[in-house]
Formats: sequence, structure tokens, C-alpha cells
Amino acid sequence: MTDQQDHAWYLVQCKPRDSFRAAMHLQNQGYSTFHPTHLVRKRVAGKASIVTEALFPHYVFVRLHDDVNWSSIRSTRGVTKVVSFNGWPCKVEDVIVHGLRYQCALLNGEVPDTLYMPGEKVTIVDGCFKDLQAVVTANKGDERVVLLLNLLNRPQLLEMSVDAVSACAD
Repeated sequence: MTDQQDHAWYLVQCKPRDSFRAAMHLQNQGYSTFHPTHLVRKRVAGKASIVTEALFPHYVFVRLHDDVNWSSIRSTRGVTKVVSFNGWPCKVEDVIVHGLRYQCALLNGEVPDTLYMPGEKVTIVDGCFKDLQAVVTANKGDERVVLLLNLLNRPQLLEMSVDAVSACAD
């Protein structure tokens, strides 16, 4: 679980029409990336075909360790810069990236994998543990999740229905 906490999503701006290349080169370097895409029907060379287009042209999400060497990211082919505020790279919440993955899967006609990702914080909304926060450790099919809950200062694993939890707002 600490491995998940040491990593965060960041947004990388890419050169025009190079977001696919940037994502590929970042993956080749061993980084986990998410490049939101969707399928579009277009005319290519006079024929109607379905092509994959970036949902956010010029941007790719990359999951990085907190103490990563930023120069290797910035010098990756296709990358312009890391999106930052006041000179510091800006973290993107896991919930946002997870929601985008879910929406991209729906846009592309796929059935999304799971509603909650391991490491994601949730709030229990039903049952005797209502209003307590927990961390998702695993998914059990499409209907159940395994949660890590702190009860009386002891971590406890608990399996619940997906309907009994909701994503944390914070």
C-alpha cells in the first residue's frame, strides 16, 4: 500500500500531434501512462473508417514516484513540459484519472473494468460502518470490494458490496 501512496498522477503537455508518441516513449521508459482516447468515424483517403483520437489533444497523464527525476520526463520525445503551478509539477487526483478511464471505456463501447481501484479511498454509505472511511485493497468481481478499515487502531479487512461504498470527496 505504501507503494501506491508514493506515486501520483501528473499531466504532461505534448507537442502538436505527438501525444501518442509521447505516451509510447514514456511507457518504453517504464512509466505508467494514461492517454484518454475515443473512437471517431472519419473519412480517411475517401473511405469512411473508425480512428482513435485523443480526448485531450496535447496531454498525457503519467504516474510517477514523488522523487522522480523530472529531466527524463521533460526530455522524452514528444513531451513539451510537465504542467505545473508556481514552478512545481501539479498532482492530479487518482479519482479524476479513474473517472476519466471509466468515461473513456464507456465512450469506446467497452465495459469498464471496476468501479474502484486498489488504493482508492472510499466512504462506507450503508450498514453498521456507515460514514467511516476505508481504502480499497482489491475487487471481487463486479459486485464486491475488499476494504482496509481502521477499527480501534487496528487495520481490518472487510468485504462489502460495491453499492455500500462511494468515492471520497477529498
